[in-house]
Amino acid sequence: MKKNILLLFVFVNLAISAFAQLETTGKLILDLSKEKFNWMINKQYDSLEMLLDDQLKYIHSNGWIQSKKEMMEDFTSGKLTYQKVDVSESTVRLYDNTAIVIGKGKFAGVVSDYPFAMELTYTEVYIHNKKRWLLASRHANKMP
Repeated sequence: MKKNILLLFVFVNLAISAFAQLETTGKLILDLSKEKFNWMINKQYDSLEMLLDDQLKYIHSNGWIQSKKEMMEDFTSGKLTYQKVDVSESTVRLYDNTAIVIGKGKFAGVVSDYPFAMELTYTEVYIHNKKRWLLASRHANKMP
């Protein structure tokens, strides 16, 4: 009986510890996702570039698909600038070394000298590469 109680105690503690770790990782990913938008707005492109996976596919709401290189070129050249991002909702799901963020927000900026302002939903896929989390994929849709 004492052995069963001890095993139950160990199991419960492991479960609580695993849940706490998932919660901490989830918060880290959500914070990283929001910080990414701040880097875009504040033109902190070195920080942004370190977050992006080399095989990134960044899909804009108009269907425009960019690689990491293309995206960074558009930011550094000034072709694409974000002026404001207000995230109204964001959630994260964790799977081993993958995190999926689903969010909603208002985005404003300029692309090729044309201002834009729209409400978007977006999905971001982050992968952990043994050292840090990287943004591997992002897709956005305009809200009706």
